[in-house]
Amino acid sequence: MSNAALAEPDIDKVKAIFLCADDLKVAASILYNAYFDDPLFIDIFQAEKEGYESRLRSAIREELNAFWVAKQPMIGLFDDKRLLAVACLTSPDVAFGAGRYWHWRLKMLLTAGLFGTRQMLEKEERVRSKIPAHHFHMLSFIAVHPDHQHHGLGHKLMGAIDSVLTEDSSSEGVGVYVTLPKCLSFFADGHYDFVEDLEVGHITGQIMFRRKQQA
Repeated sequence: MSNAALAEPDIDKVKAIFLCADDLKVAASILYNAYFDDPLFIDIFQAEKEGYESRLRSAIREELNAFWVAKQPMIGLFDDKRLLAVACLTSPDVAFGAGRYWHWRLKMLLTAGLFGTRQMLEKEERVRSKIPAHHFHMLSFIAVHPDHQHHGLGHKLMGAIDSVLTEDSSSEGVGVYVTLPKCLSFFADGHYDFVEDLEVGHITGQIMFRRKQQA
């Protein structure tokens, strides 16, 4: 691979664009690498049992497909046509939330298993119930390609999320459930406030919420 191919993108030229169907495969790969070592996913999809990688890949793929079908906001950071980072949000319309679609549940049951599917739905319901707002977005996934971390892309993605909130007059802010300790400072720097600890399965994470900034 040439040095040009390995060069870091110019952060000022990176653009935030909503993902299209053709981007989902690359987005799924970025998310898989980001969440492979996440304690919550290790617990939910039983990493100690054979087939963890397959279950996790399938779960992420089905989540992205459900987001696409439901027209939920999925943001990508692009350097020209190269996808570098991804953020997936659920809108304040809670109908998409833990209910999901019957075909999503069926596919998840077949790929992730009953335990994993139930745990994912329970996690979402419990986190939503703790957010100090009535109408809000939830940040379900956020990840930067492993080759391009620590160069400001995460903060640029935060700015894109703020733009989504600004454009939705019904949203009071955005919540997130953080299970990787190293991510806490990232969200704190982004003005996400700690709400409370929440134990899901065998994992304790932190619920955080960023209230929408008024113009």
